[in-house]
Amino acid sequence: MTDRARTRVAFPARQQGKTLATAIEANAAVMRQKVQIGRKQLGLADEDYRAILLRVTGHTTSTACNVRELDALLREFARLGFKPAPVRKFSPKAQVRMIHAIYADIQPLLAVGGPEALRSFVRRQTKSDAHPHGIDAPEFLDAEQATKVVEGLKAWRTRLRRSQGGVA
Repeated sequence: MTDRARTRVAFPARQQGKTLATAIEANAAVMRQKVQIGRKQLGLADEDYRAILLRVTGHTTSTACNVRELDALLREFARLGFKPAPVRKFSPKAQVRMIHAIYADIQPLLAVGGPEALRSFVRRQTKSDAHPHGIDAPEFLDAEQATKVVEGLKAWRTRLRRSQGGVA
């Protein structure tokens, strides 16, 4: 394998026009987010978090850490019981991502929520002559159907917020 081929394998971000430094910094930013998620999941008080951070990395703030130090910190959090959520694949369709985002905003306001409730809503919104039973999954919607679902979710969110005594 040539050096050039190894570089492509090791740093795919460079193929997308990014410099190595940009790719590393983007990775560090994601790792810092994971550190904060781990901190919350473990329920660490600020003093405890800073003590672990100082012990593992020698720094008192995660922004001063490089990628290797952040990796060591995440491994320490894993040893303490942190379990990162599985990586979810997001749809390449913007409207589908919007449907999931609006529903995520609505879900805490619902008595019973979850993926099945979203599927039921999408199914009701997409019933037509062409689809008498509706379409279950947002991923299979075309642009027109997705727009209808997005507008329906926005209206539902407004109604829920008003019924909770909040501002629409």
